[in-house]
Formats: sequence, C-alpha cells, structure tokens
Amino acid sequence: MTPAEQSLKTAEICRLAPVVPVIMVHDLAQAAPLARALVAGCLPALEVTLRTPCALDAIRAMAEVPGGVVGAGTLLTPADVKAAKAAGAAFGVSPGATPRLLDACAELGLPLLPGAATASEIMLLLEQGYSVQKFFPAEQAGGAAYLKSIGAPLPQVKFCPTGGISLKNARDYLGLSNILCVGGSWVAPQDKLASGDWAEVEALAREAAGLRS
Repeated sequence: MTPAEQSLKTAEICRLAPVVPVIMVHDLAQAAPLARALVAGCLPALEVTLRTPCALDAIRAMAEVPGGVVGAGTLLTPADVKAAKAAGAAFGVSPGATPRLLDACAELGLPLLPGAATASEIMLLLEQGYSVQKFFPAEQAGGAAYLKSIGAPLPQVKFCPTGGISLKNARDYLGLSNILCVGGSWVAPQDKLASGDWAEVEALAREAAGLRS
C-alpha cells in the first residue's frame, strides 16, 4: 500500500466523525462495551493506544463490534505494526514517523496516520506521499493557531491534531479548513470506564459528534 493510498484511506476514516476517541484500555472486560457505547454515540473511528498490556486484545474485541473502525495508536516499531495488523486494526497512528515504521505499514498494508510537529516533518511526509497527517502534540506544538498558519504554505496537507484537545477547545481546530477531525481522550474518561457507566460514555460521544453540526 503506497503512502498516497494510505492517506486516501485515513482521510476516509477521519471523515467518519469530528472526533476520534483516543482510548487506553486497562481492563479487557471494558473493551467491547466501550466500543458499543462510542459507536452508538456516533463516533465509529476508535484509536486504541498500545500503552497497556491488554491493548492488542482490546483491539481484537472492539474490532468485532458492528459499525466500529478500530485502529492502533502509539505505533513505534515494525513489530508494533505487525502486532496491530494481526489483532485486526484497520488503521494505525504514530506520534512521529521513521523510515522503518513507514516501510512496515506499506509492506503490511496498514493505513497510517503518521505524526508530525514541525514544517520540515510535515514536508518530509508530504514528499513521500502522506497528505493526511497527525499533528502531535497539538496544544504544546502551537495549537490551532499554528495549524491555521501552516495551512497557507501547505494547503494540500490535512490533519488530525491530538494532544491536549478537549471539548473546550476542539471547535478551534475543527473550524479550520485543513482539519479533518481531532483526537481526544475526554470521550472515554477512565473513571467512567472503571464504573462501567456506558450511558455517560455514549452521551459524551454524542456531544462530541455534534461539534461540527
């Protein structure tokens, strides 16, 4: 899968909803009900970060939920890519980009949302064919004002910013022409997962899904 093909697929996924939940699953029993709540709340694209021991099993469980498109976040190595693909991930997300990581995604056919934070990083990825990128860490790297400015010289690149984004500032990003969606963890707070309050998770998802209405 070429970088251009990957970007076409990631753009399609990013356009499913204004927010991609960034999820950390510590208890495998939470995975399926969490996915059902988020999908019911009209947030079908789900990023499960590979930061917990049960993350890959969570991807497997969530991938079986009808209507969901489950991806693996925090991809750092080719081994991560291989494991995510085997677990059923439909896409991958990385905080940055390395040649080995990009090659692994191309070889295994896993659409990647590669991370960038500077003009040079954005240009290098664009040069290789990645026209859809993750901007990370969004708030710390300049926020919506930076992305608005970078859109002038690089209008062909579209972004999914992640990092420090909440319900309070999400609209600042979503109002920009070069933003496809934002990534955020506020729709799947750990206290709601721990208590199994799936109705509240669904309500948070619906609120997030309405950010572009």
